[in-house]
Amino acid sequence: MSKRKGKLINDVITVKSCKVTPGDIGLIESVTLRNFMCHHNLGPFQFGPNVNFIVGNNGSGKSAILTALIVGLGGKATVTNRGVSLKDFVKTGENTADISVMLRNRGADAYKHDVYGDCITVEQRILSDGCRTYRLKSKSGQLISNKKEELTAILDHFNIQLDNPVSILSQEMSKQFLHSKSESDKYKFFMKATLLEQMKRDYIHIKHTEKVTRQQVERQEECLKDLKQEFLQRKEQYENLSSLSNLKEVLENLKKKMAWCLVEEKEQIIQHLKDNIEKEENNYKHKENLRLCQTKIIQLEKKMQGIKSRTDSLREEQESLTQDKLKLKQQGKSISKAYKEQELVYFRALNKLKQSEQEQNLLQEKINKAKLSESLNSGGETSLAMQQKTLCDLKTQLAELENKCSQLNKEIKNKHQALYKGKEERDKLRVEKRSIQVSYESKLKRKNQLLASRSNRLKRFGDHIPDLINSIAEAHAAGRFLKRPIGPIGACITLKNPMYSVAVECCLRSFMKAFCCDNYKDETVLQELMSHYYPKGNRPQIIVSPFSDKLYNVHGRKAHHPDYPSVLDIITATSPVIINCLIDMRGIESILIIKEKDKARTVMQHCRPPKNCREAFTAEGDQVFLNRYYTSEFSLAKYLSGDIETELRLLESDLANRDAQLSRFELHVNSVTEDIVNMESSLNGTIMSLKSTQASVNKVKASIIELETACEEQTDDITSLEEVTQENQHKIKTEKQTVEAAKAELDKHRKMSEESDLKYSSVRNQIDQLSEEMDPLKDEQLKLEVECVKYERNLKLLENKLKAHEDNIQGMKSDLSEREEELQEYVAKAKEISPERQHVTCSTRAMDLEITRLKKKLKVYESSYGETEQVVRDYAEALSLYREKTNQVRDLRRFIDCLDNIITDRQNRYKIMRRSLSVRCKLYFNNFLIKMKCCGSMIFDHNNETLSISVKPPGKEKGSASDMRLLSGGERSFSTVCFMLSLWEITESPFRCLDEFDVYMDMHNRRICLDLLLELSERQHRRQFIFITPLSTRDFPKTNLIKIHQLQDPQRERE
Repeated sequence: MSKRKGKLINDVITVKSCKVTPGDIGLIESVTLRNFMCHHNLGPFQFGPNVNFIVGNNGSGKSAILTALIVGLGGKATVTNRGVSLKDFVKTGENTADISVMLRNRGADAYKHDVYGDCITVEQRILSDGCRTYRLKSKSGQLISNKKEELTAILDHFNIQLDNPVSILSQEMSKQFLHSKSESDKYKFFMKATLLEQMKRDYIHIKHTEKVTRQQVERQEECLKDLKQEFLQRKEQYENLSSLSNLKEVLENLKKKMAWCLVEEKEQIIQHLKDNIEKEENNYKHKENLRLCQTKIIQLEKKMQGIKSRTDSLREEQESLTQDKLKLKQQGKSISKAYKEQELVYFRALNKLKQSEQEQNLLQEKINKAKLSESLNSGGETSLAMQQKTLCDLKTQLAELENKCSQLNKEIKNKHQALYKGKEERDKLRVEKRSIQVSYESKLKRKNQLLASRSNRLKRFGDHIPDLINSIAEAHAAGRFLKRPIGPIGACITLKNPMYSVAVECCLRSFMKAFCCDNYKDETVLQELMSHYYPKGNRPQIIVSPFSDKLYNVHGRKAHHPDYPSVLDIITATSPVIINCLIDMRGIESILIIKEKDKARTVMQHCRPPKNCREAFTAEGDQVFLNRYYTSEFSLAKYLSGDIETELRLLESDLANRDAQLSRFELHVNSVTEDIVNMESSLNGTIMSLKSTQASVNKVKASIIELETACEEQTDDITSLEEVTQENQHKIKTEKQTVEAAKAELDKHRKMSEESDLKYSSVRNQIDQLSEEMDPLKDEQLKLEVECVKYERNLKLLENKLKAHEDNIQGMKSDLSEREEELQEYVAKAKEISPERQHVTCSTRAMDLEITRLKKKLKVYESSYGETEQVVRDYAEALSLYREKTNQVRDLRRFIDCLDNIITDRQNRYKIMRRSLSVRCKLYFNNFLIKMKCCGSMIFDHNNETLSISVKPPGKEKGSASDMRLLSGGERSFSTVCFMLSLWEITESPFRCLDEFDVYMDMHNRRICLDLLLELSERQHRRQFIFITPLSTRDFPKTNLIKIHQLQDPQRERE
């Protein structure tokens, strides 16, 4: 609860029992305005200590003084009903507005009288932007403070409430009260004026705070149970300290025994080592085995020497026979060659003889046929003439048929060419149709992807991408990934300027659908997930690179140009991993984006390229190098385009065109196919006709040959055939002699070849016998060599064993000396732990296990209870904390119960005070109305929080009560003054302000109202009253209590 609220409550509850001395503190001594509202300079106005009238025409600054009083003492702009912000009070054309208010500060209850003196000056400056600053000065003009909190403390001390209508009642608030139709609003006005509303809110707040505090105490009681449990645990630990000390003592004894147990083990090891050294020194087995192996090797070498001499003699004899064998083999080859040549001469002569005999038989058959032909009928010559005529006709027919075949061949050739061209055109049309069909299917697939991407943008990157992303999320949730893969890359990037979407896609290409993995294990898991949706070889690319939360520093290798950005500059990504990956794989920091083609060529090719720039892309996707230029195939962005509807319209138009082209190509292909079928049918008919004609030609040729042969046979001369037969017989006789001579020569060569073969076989047999004699010797020699190698190997092993034996003895001696030194160290350490030698009955391992068990047990105790000192300290702290918290909770519970009783009592007193104030207010209100010769009533309903005011004007006392809204303006104003005077009688405030209280009154009511006000001011002559009126003050009484401030007319009126 704030300091001010607390003081207000106390002030109202004690009512007049806590009054400050009237007339000493809180009175307004002067007000000065500068550049406030529409006034350049007003004041200073020196106010009297009792009654002050501020008189002036409209616009002279009367209400400005009242407004400045509220704002100058820290009130809000909305309280004045003259503006919504402080900057509204600064005069137009000025930067600041200044307000100075001087408050009286005298008497025993003065606020910091030793600091401020008899008066406190509050200076406030309002800036044109609505800000304000405070300056609190003493009577001497010294600056004391500039804080709002100090001003609030002063107002609380003086009991000044700026938003209380009892202190300051403005025109707007008076109008709201007079014209209000709600009785609850009037009741709220009464509650606010008497500060009962503030007291009610404070009691409700206190009650709520008491409820929250009680809940907190209940929670503290629950925590106290846990604290008690902890205290009991600490107590148990404290009581278990005795068993812990026993365990430590047992552990110390075990450590002493362990030290001497280690000494005994070392002594046993040393004694065993000495026994082993003595045993090894008395072992001569290795030397004996070495001597026997050396003797066996010498014997084997002697045997091998004898076998070697015998083998050398046999090898020399074998080499001599081998030379003879080679000579015989060469001689046999020459004889065999001569034999084969003679055999060829013999068979040629024999074949020639057989051929001559066949010719002789044919000649004899012809002679026989000729003789038979002569013996036939005498009409032979007539038959020959007929045959020659028939032959002439057949030749003529043959020429016609051959001419027809030639024409058919030309026709077939032409039709083949036409058919080839038709098929070539059909294949070309099919290829073009297939190309259009593929393009149509691709665009149709793209259209379906775009339609699907309306609800899921990932569909742009493939139909299976959303399912793959879900699978990745499930696998990551199952812990299969060390770090979740990121992708596709195209879905993770956005463009700062959408016009470069085609350029960026042409730059990144396949990386748009790629995924990023942190390690190769994650890549394997991702490949497995992809295999469910994509066949091998058609999967999205996977880039493996360690993930980093920071972007690469590419300042030293980035392409810089004052007019054109790099790809890195125009893209943003959801993760630094994406940018780092594109820097590694594509080098986007060194690629510029240049919108126009001509400028791209100029920058990259016609002059020196920018530093670190290796390539550039145009807005249309063309790729530009230092000496090359590649035109893009893409006209629209596939993944980064934001306007789906436009792309869909273009695709639908393109699909319609492709469909029309496919229909035209289908018709054309069908027409060409029909032509090809017709040409093939015609070609097949022509070929069949050609085959038929060729068969007729062959038939005619056979008939011609048969007739020509018959004519030649009839014209042959029998005499000439007989002469040829005799010559042929003589030739046959000569060839028979040649065959006999060739056969004799062949038999001679055969005999020579057989003799050469016998000699060669004899030499070869001798060589084989020598080989058979040498083989056993070689086997024996090889066996001896193997055995010798075996014994030599054994000799080396035995030598190594002997050396190892000697080294082992030497090593054991060295080890013995080291162990003896180590034993001395163990003995010294054991004596440090336990000066007396301990008798040990168990092994080191058993003792070590027991020590480990005790240490673990102690560790469990220490982890559960802590160290001894810590346990004792924790027990004391837990006991102290438990007692402290118990006392605190008990005291809080008592305090809350006491507070509840106090609040109940204060609320009862509040109700009594509310009833008392309402009764006093009604009495004062009726008293003031009687003076006006009116009757009225004021009915309070505290349960429903309503206030009903009814007034009977003069002359209507016997009628029904009238609502204030039925009164005239002057009567309502007078009623308002009466109501305010009633509130002034029952409330306290150092000063009272009324703004234009008599504006609607006639002179009679104004006179009565003034008398009431002056009468009240006489009764409360230590209070200050400020009345604002636009009417004349000529009828005011002349007294020292009244001070009149006449304001000048506004400047616009004087002009």
